[in-house]
Amino acid sequence: MITLHHCAGSRSMRILWLLNELDVPFEVVIHPLDEMLQTPELRVYSPVGLVPALQVDGENYFESLAILQILCERFRNQALGRFEGDFDRPDWLVWVQFSETLTQYVDTLCFQRLRLEEAARSAPVIAHALAGLRRCFEAIEGRLSTPVENRAYLLTSGFSAADIAVGQAVWMGCHFLTLDDFPETRAWFEAITARAGFDACRPEPGTGQFPEPFYTLGLPSEASEVA
Repeated sequence: MITLHHCAGSRSMRILWLLNELDVPFEVVIHPLDEMLQTPELRVYSPVGLVPALQVDGENYFESLAILQILCERFRNQALGRFEGDFDRPDWLVWVQFSETLTQYVDTLCFQRLRLEEAARSAPVIAHALAGLRRCFEAIEGRLSTPVENRAYLLTSGFSAADIAVGQAVWMGCHFLTLDDFPETRAWFEAITARAGFDACRPEPGTGQFPEPFYTLGLPSEASEVA
């Protein structure tokens, strides 16, 4: 049996999306955002008390990208992983890991905007993170737009867990930066989030880590000059 410990809108959302795409039986245990790091029960499954944590046949796993790879290897017939001998395995590994680069910038913006009082926020930190998020969106746009053709997915061979990992990170990032300047990324994002697997993991409006659809950052004018 598979059990996912999950908090709506967090990194565990990428595992919930993957499980729905794999179409395997599983259970979900929902943890409120304010339980993170504090619940002794959750620390049984994740040493620092963070989601996602995954129980599979009595074994406990944590760290979202490790869980993603474990599940792809366990359910190879669903073709969401890329394995030794596959021509685009290196690209799969790169883009799966890239999702965490993007998420680090989102984490900074989330902490500054959603956790701190306005007076405690740092304009230079916010501006630096927002610039990093934009560079990540530019990297995805470049990947999807080639001189020969525009890719429908991050890998030439088709939809994979790399699209899930990066797509979920973009979903978080879009709470702070729109895709208006990134047409190919917008088309890709709209296509992958139209899938039933994403719809099944989408948080209910007003819940989870991002209760609002978009957050203005309210940067002072001098912050826009920070590179």
